[in-house]
Amino acid sequence: MRTYPKSCQSFPRGIMAANADAVLGTYSAIMRGSVDFWTGVWSRGDTPLDVMTDVVTWAGTALRRERPQWAHAHDIVREWPAARLRDFSAADADPNQVATVFLPPQAGHDSSIVDYSAKQSQVMTARAAGLDRVFSLDWKGATQATKHTTIDDYMDILADTAAMLGGRVNLVGDCQGGWLATIYAAMYPDTVNSLTIAGAPIDYHAGEPLLHDWVRLLAPDGDMSFYRNVVATHDGLLPGDFLLGGFMALQPHNEVDRQLQLLANIGDEAYVARYRQFETWFQWTQALPGDFYLWVVEHLFMHNELIAGTLQVQGRHADLGDITCPLFLLAGSTDHITPAPQVWALADHTNTPEGDVMRRLAPGGHLGLFMGTESLREHWRPVFERMATISGDRTPVPA
Repeated sequence: MRTYPKSCQSFPRGIMAANADAVLGTYSAIMRGSVDFWTGVWSRGDTPLDVMTDVVTWAGTALRRERPQWAHAHDIVREWPAARLRDFSAADADPNQVATVFLPPQAGHDSSIVDYSAKQSQVMTARAAGLDRVFSLDWKGATQATKHTTIDDYMDILADTAAMLGGRVNLVGDCQGGWLATIYAAMYPDTVNSLTIAGAPIDYHAGEPLLHDWVRLLAPDGDMSFYRNVVATHDGLLPGDFLLGGFMALQPHNEVDRQLQLLANIGDEAYVARYRQFETWFQWTQALPGDFYLWVVEHLFMHNELIAGTLQVQGRHADLGDITCPLFLLAGSTDHITPAPQVWALADHTNTPEGDVMRRLAPGGHLGLFMGTESLREHWRPVFERMATISGDRTPVPA
């Protein structure tokens, strides 16, 4: 008789519910995509040859892979083995204004999500709101030379950045960049003027913790064998494709819907251009350092040590209570990757006065929080305008 690992014998309820939603969502996506495609074929009077041509064009478009590009002009002003620092500052920026530094997600994608397109750019939204000294870290794909990069190394990168930019900065962290910024703020509170986190799972066990449910399933009773084997199999690296596959598995119906809608709209040049822009960023992946990834899984995902108050970094205690700077917290109303309570939890564990905490709940899900037009205009812009007032601001550009 075949026996299954303990982790597969009892699925957490959150995963069961998510799987049920995924099945229903995938069915709905297939039905909608099929109807839209064949309705278009009928309305245009397409021949079988036309249909075949559309399918071939669709396949070529769906499989196309290019390296993402940053949308706006900037300079690379510093490099480390694991990262580079990009400068988007205004040419006439006041050198006395506190610099703002973006920490993009570290989930196997390119860091350019913070400057996604000409009209969807966090860094340019910050500039328009009166923040003239704007920088972004850019996480390099891990190689054999950098596979042993650790949390301590990333803390050193942030400390170097703060020192280079005047000793005090506004940190803006998206998703994994958010908890990285938070750990740094706890370790070096005197160098952080304000802390902004968006879609960042500070309390991994709060809300509807789908990712935590998966960790419990794959690492029963704290057994890290599954994750260690993945890293060992890839010579000390965590492939970006592994993370992308996991992200897509959380909501597979979104991927099905995206591909079928591309097929249904393959003749619409504007639609195809938007698809290519997103897929260029979404499907292009890079590896993470294996040591760093395993540390994250064990200490943050599994044991939630940042909230538990037991996290050790650089040989010291990372105490959220040491954070007293203004906090800006952003979450997506339908974000299943990082539910809002995981973000809001930060304010409950710092010593920032409630009057210095700003919360924004944007419509939409995880990625839309970072690049959505409405999110940038209605939620990020007010955050940056408030940030400018505590940074030595100039008048914002009219929205």
